[in-house]
Amino acid sequence: MTISRDKKVAYAVLVGPSVLIYAAVILFPIVFSFAAGFTEWSGLSDPVFVGLKNYSRMFSDAVFRLGLRNNMLVVAVSVFGQIPFGFALAYIIYRRMIKGHAFFETMIFLPITISAIVVAKLWNQIFAPAGLFTQLMRVLRDDPRFVLQVFESRAFAIVPILFVILWMYTGIYLVIFLANLQRIDPGVIEAAVIDGAREHQILLRVVLPQMANIVFTTAIFAISGSLKSFDLIFAMTGGGPAHYTEVIAIYMYLNTFKYYNYGFGSAVSMMIIFLSLGLITAIQAVYRRLEARYE
Repeated sequence: MTISRDKKVAYAVLVGPSVLIYAAVILFPIVFSFAAGFTEWSGLSDPVFVGLKNYSRMFSDAVFRLGLRNNMLVVAVSVFGQIPFGFALAYIIYRRMIKGHAFFETMIFLPITISAIVVAKLWNQIFAPAGLFTQLMRVLRDDPRFVLQVFESRAFAIVPILFVILWMYTGIYLVIFLANLQRIDPGVIEAAVIDGAREHQILLRVVLPQMANIVFTTAIFAISGSLKSFDLIFAMTGGGPAHYTEVIAIYMYLNTFKYYNYGFGSAVSMMIIFLSLGLITAIQAVYRRLEARYE
């Protein structure tokens, strides 16, 4: 009994501080935002309970719906762009299909080491009305009057930002996949080659089954990171012009800290959490099917 009690005390002493910090930093803000989302509160006056009014207002707002669409596009580029490209590049380097693999690995990973603000300013110069892209297109099209007008389009203004996101974050998935590919027993691949397996068979039958859990983990990272996208987009366009490149995090920021509507901002923040949980649950369902297939 004494040993069991000593273990409980030891667990409490070791784990207790971490649990308290987690509750203070993570759980309390979530619970507080959930409660505040049902109120009308400027941050200074007393909160007034309004029920689901904030959520009703949110879904009826065309700006929110546009931000939701843009966020889903960012998620799609992250999950179906960064992860496949990162894995493909990692596999090419792992299988030594190109020379100078160390150089390419460094160059692809380099963008993630640069501040998002610096990246935003860099690409703003490239996509500027008189920037590098415009000058290049004027030469290629032999049209000195060419001007990049994509940011004036409600449907396509987000496309340059999606390209920058793909360029910037693919490298981190390359490193994750490459590190886990190097954990695969080389003898398994050598045996497959001796048995006459072709490259696509090695990829589909040997490598992918051992990487399924890593793909699932990176998908969770991509979803959670995409839904809270803020710094890069805010630095590039601020959500403009006319909210065309706005995402939910910017929408929440403006309503909370510019218009001082903390209750509404809290409701928007909870929507980000609900979307994250929903998408991650869907990814888990897909992963369980794949896991059952390869067992």
